[in-house]
Amino acid sequence: MTKSRSSALFSAAQTRIPGGVNSPVRAFRGLGRDPFFIERAEGARLWDVDGHEYIDYVGSWGPAILGHAPPVVVAAVQKAATRGISFGIPNPLEVEMAELICAWVPSIEKVRMVNSGTEATMSCIRLARGFTRRDKVIKFEGCYHGHVDSLLVQAGSGSLTHGQPDSAGVPAELARLTIALPFNDIDAVRTAFRENSGQIAAVILEPIPANAGLYLPRASFLQSLRDECTAAGALLIFDEVMTGFRLARGGAQEIYGVAPDLTALGKVIGGGLPVGAFGGSAQIMNQLSPDGPVYQAGTLSGNPLAMAAGLAQLRELERIDAWQLLDKLGAELQEGICGRMRCFEKPFTFHRLGSMFCLFFTDLPVFDLASAKRSKPALFAEYFRFCLERGVYFAPSQFETGFLSAAHTSADIEKTCAVAGDALARLGRAA
Repeated sequence: MTKSRSSALFSAAQTRIPGGVNSPVRAFRGLGRDPFFIERAEGARLWDVDGHEYIDYVGSWGPAILGHAPPVVVAAVQKAATRGISFGIPNPLEVEMAELICAWVPSIEKVRMVNSGTEATMSCIRLARGFTRRDKVIKFEGCYHGHVDSLLVQAGSGSLTHGQPDSAGVPAELARLTIALPFNDIDAVRTAFRENSGQIAAVILEPIPANAGLYLPRASFLQSLRDECTAAGALLIFDEVMTGFRLARGGAQEIYGVAPDLTALGKVIGGGLPVGAFGGSAQIMNQLSPDGPVYQAGTLSGNPLAMAAGLAQLRELERIDAWQLLDKLGAELQEGICGRMRCFEKPFTFHRLGSMFCLFFTDLPVFDLASAKRSKPALFAEYFRFCLERGVYFAPSQFETGFLSAAHTSADIEKTCAVAGDALARLGRAA
């Protein structure tokens, strides 16, 4: 039997790259198959090196909100590249991006660009500690904030997928400064503040957790966090790397009407290029060097390619009112899949907000990490393989979120729902 090109590439990668991948979730561990390698992408479609075509619901893990290789973004990158790839000194696009972010997110008065979501959350934590002169941080189980040492405690995303919610190499002394609590449990937060009075610098969370599947905050949870942080003199940090500019013009904080002290951003604002940002009030942000004592730097931060791509994408989102379109597509997907789920006994739960969604393989409520982990990974793996073989690519982990793009069509949704429905019917009979 002839070996596929993807298999050959993966074999070669394993000899030179740890695990054969440059990010753990790409390894497809637990899915009973090797990853496939992509040759090109356009719109809502991927084509692998063996010629297979897929409707894509991963979207480069969120940035491809307009679809892959949108002409407006490609043109902006091409134009910027002719003027220089990187300067290492200020360029006008950095200012344009800062002005746009501050205009769209009212809680942000000043913003600094970085190169990844991990850098953004890491910088938020350092800034919060420097501003408050406190050391401890509250995070929530299942919320993933990148591979920052102090935040890789009870994390989600790839660390959860591979059965390692913590990481080797994180000093115990540093981990002890992080208090991990159940999401949606405000009483646990109040207890932590009471037992660590005057020691907590910040509470950091994904306002809509999207790295242990997708689940939502209870009605008053985010506002209660705001109130508790204000009362305790701690900063509230929203990690909107996934939700920022995807769910609404102003992100999750616009949807829920809660203003954090600091916000971490990424993904959508880079148009597919590596990027991150963090921002907040001028009072807090002025603590950063060179004005203040909190050091943070990055050689390629605000580079012209990422800024050009991000500005083009954000302006196009506004021009076409993409959020309304994405919510419409999301509603079509939800109704199509849930309609098929109603046709048979189902151990399934479907969550969606705007263009983000997740199917859990449990019929019990999902509202935090513990309830998300009720989902059955063996059922998910079978569902994933069934859909992939029929040209529909969902995130290769139960503990990740799916993403729609403005390039998806109603025909794409119809085909996807038919495939997913067949898979769910098969699993429903077996469950």
